[in-house]
Amino acid sequence: MDYIKEIAALIRLDGAEDSEIQAALTPAAESAFGDYSLPCFKFSRALRKSPAEIASSLKNSLSDLPAFIEKAEAAGGYLNFTLDRAFFVKDTLEEIFEKGADFGASDEGRGKTVCIDFSSINIAKPFHIGHLGTTVIGAALYRVFKKLGYNVVGINHLGDFGTQFGKLIVAYKLWGDKSDIERRGLRALVDIYVRFHKEEESDPKLTDEAREWFLKIERGDAEAVGLFNFFKSITLEEVKKTYVTLGVHFDSYAGESFYNDKMRPVIDELKEKNLLKISGGASIVDLSEYGMPPCLILRSDGASLYATRDLATIFYRKKTYNFDKCLYVVAYQQNLHFKQVFKVVELMGYGFHKDLIHVAYGMVSLEEGAMSTRKGNMVYLSDVLDKASEKAYNIISEKSPGLKDKKEVAEAVGVGAVIFSALINNRIKDNVFSYEKILNFDGETGPYLQYTYARCNSISEKAGIDICYSKNRGIEAREILENNSEKSGIEACKISENESEKSGEKYGIEASYLTDDAAYGLVKILRRYPEVLKAAKDNYEPSYVTRYLIDTAQAFNRFYIADRVLDADKGLRAARAALTKSVMSVLKNGFEIIGIKPVDHM
Repeated sequence: MDYIKEIAALIRLDGAEDSEIQAALTPAAESAFGDYSLPCFKFSRALRKSPAEIASSLKNSLSDLPAFIEKAEAAGGYLNFTLDRAFFVKDTLEEIFEKGADFGASDEGRGKTVCIDFSSINIAKPFHIGHLGTTVIGAALYRVFKKLGYNVVGINHLGDFGTQFGKLIVAYKLWGDKSDIERRGLRALVDIYVRFHKEEESDPKLTDEAREWFLKIERGDAEAVGLFNFFKSITLEEVKKTYVTLGVHFDSYAGESFYNDKMRPVIDELKEKNLLKISGGASIVDLSEYGMPPCLILRSDGASLYATRDLATIFYRKKTYNFDKCLYVVAYQQNLHFKQVFKVVELMGYGFHKDLIHVAYGMVSLEEGAMSTRKGNMVYLSDVLDKASEKAYNIISEKSPGLKDKKEVAEAVGVGAVIFSALINNRIKDNVFSYEKILNFDGETGPYLQYTYARCNSISEKAGIDICYSKNRGIEAREILENNSEKSGIEACKISENESEKSGEKYGIEASYLTDDAAYGLVKILRRYPEVLKAAKDNYEPSYVTRYLIDTAQAFNRFYIADRVLDADKGLRAARAALTKSVMSVLKNGFEIIGIKPVDHM
């Protein structure tokens, strides 16, 4: 049930549409004021009454309340609604059990396409911790939009174009060893790249040679292109292993070089529309009228720039995917660049400029300080993931020495901790990475969430009850007999109406057992999950999901302390076990969105 929609339908206000009332209804600020509140202040001027009068009048007009509302009260300028707790609990848990992994999903995006440009690593350069933010934010948004029914295209816009590739060819021809590169991969390429920059300082001729080799790449020289493709294959082979570890998927790896032959039509169109001007020998689009520096399209030597390629990319994506939105998950340092490029699209007369969205994010750094590829002090993301997994293994070995599959659990915890650390805060905030902080099992961390999930699973296993759901009978408990080989599963089991008796007694779940403050507060949080997904989509903000998961885990642990599951009598134990399984289902759902793995035991 959509409670806000149902409550809004009960309220009749002169001159106010249902949509206005729905927008005004909010969850009550405190439980003492019920569950939902309608502030009447915004209606005061139009009705020429005080908010308190409006609230009182509306209260008096509600003579017959539906079963899901316990009471309605006027308090000052607010009309407050208190739900029938048992009704709400039953309705919520049944929806969670019925929908399972689809809880929170919708078809709002049916027929709409969203392109998401994220990660966008550079060929022959380290896939380092600085790429963590764009990679996991983009992947989380990919899954959010998918969950809400959109056709999503994940694009890794590879940095595979520019003079640096000429530099790499020169370095390879001077100091490279093919067998060493094939053996050590990206690290060997970075070594010779760093050496080039050191040698370049004392030998400027190297820079000229690098430009010549890049020009050969652009002109399709067989040797130059062959070496470029060799460097590209080495890079992709390695970084794809990291993507597998992170659980990240792309639908396209079309990088900058892909658009090399697609820029000329854009440049010609800019000329035809009198948008291209010459300034200091360079071709620009003047944006001074909009408070921005000029957008550089071609250098004085005729070479293209990032803006040129990004414009070609936009028009290719629009033609190929006919996107409804195209998101760019790129650090906030590129704010001006994207404002300029999007403004140029608008000046060219294309209305879809409003569908181009820069999803800016803050930088990830280490406690040791800044990083630089040229100086050779980069920290590989794969090393960070390995180290986090190793540290998680040491912690788990100390806390749970008898745990089976410790290595697999440690990898799930370590990788999950790294991912979660980049998603817990608002994406625009800078983040200083610390192994100690992210692997804390008691703080607002990935391990804390995974530990809570494992605790839920442990309770479910020890309760000796299968919690099952069917459309006709609702949620039922089924005692597990000692000699029964069946085990309590994580997902709600589906039972048919003619199912044979495989185990112990079946009985319905009494929602009235879950109406105390701790249980009811937890159910209210579970109910919010679909709203959280929509808010994450609307604001391009995965931290809405991570914060929600922390809220859910904390609420469950309060419930666990207040309402013991295993010590309770049969009916009460079954109801609390059903709520525990609901928590597991929603946590697992959220874990999938942000990209961390649930672990059954820790």
